[in-house]
Amino acid sequence: MALARETKVAIDAVLAASRLCQSVFKALVSTETVIKKDKSPVTVADYGAQAIVNALLNRHFPNDPIVGEEDSKDLHADESLRNRVLNLVNGVHDQPMTAEEMTKFIDLGSFAGGPMGRFWTLDPIDGTKGFLRGEQFAVCLSLVVNGKVELGVMGCPNLPIDLTKPEGERGSLFFATRGGGAFQRSFTSEVLTKIKTADVKNTSETIFCESVEAGHSSQSEAAQVAHRLGITRPSIRMDSQCKYGIVSRGDAGIYLRIPVSETYEEKIWDHAGGMLIVEEAGGAITDVDGKPLDFSVGRTLKNNKGIVAASSPKIHAEVLDAVRIVLGKSQL
Repeated sequence: MALARETKVAIDAVLAASRLCQSVFKALVSTETVIKKDKSPVTVADYGAQAIVNALLNRHFPNDPIVGEEDSKDLHADESLRNRVLNLVNGVHDQPMTAEEMTKFIDLGSFAGGPMGRFWTLDPIDGTKGFLRGEQFAVCLSLVVNGKVELGVMGCPNLPIDLTKPEGERGSLFFATRGGGAFQRSFTSEVLTKIKTADVKNTSETIFCESVEAGHSSQSEAAQVAHRLGITRPSIRMDSQCKYGIVSRGDAGIYLRIPVSETYEEKIWDHAGGMLIVEEAGGAITDVDGKPLDFSVGRTLKNNKGIVAASSPKIHAEVLDAVRIVLGKSQL
């Protein structure tokens, strides 16, 4: 299998980081935390997850740079926070590290990205509000080579293996390599299931998924798009790249991220892995202008606006037409 070693290391890293996040949630998140909007638990988990993933990547691929979301500046200024993160990291990492080593690993994520060579991109916790609510969040890691995403791994600790059985086993891990298909496994078993997007003939038969947070995507315009497509079933609202996961395995047929401002630039770590997983499962993804997502221009998708993901190229074309009409009305 192409990128077999990279895939194994990435899966191990994402699982270790996901378990760290689960332990933080169980130990630190409470109803009181959410009411007070105390983000310290997600801050601890963010740093810890990035330290774990970067340490494993650096051990196996020391020459590969990393585009990560976090840096250790605040940890240097707060000894108590630094010690909390360090204790968590050493609780799941196979080689105990010092505080200095941990902050160095976190800061490996400072690479600027670009069009040449290979680099990893990491979102240690995608969906911070979902994490604090005990709902959906994801640990997302991807390998980009010469501007193209070649490997994507996504750990979704709270996502049911079967969405129709919400009380069943949780912990869904997705991964894909370019040209190698998309797969799902549970956190507890290495048995792989090849996944594919829903076989939908008409857009009216499918289901939307969209962000819980209205600030991330225009929900009113998404509702207009759904109306134009004849979709009457309620959308699935979910935090994080888990939305890419449920499209890739056929739980939903469309994921829209409609821009809420002209100036916002999507971060590459928010979409790299999910995009490849959906494409390898049979789906199609562009921005709202129909352009492919461009991961070659740095840490953001500055050449793109919004996201249109669908279960097949045919459905995608219909959705894109509807999006263009709606955005033309809104003059975005």
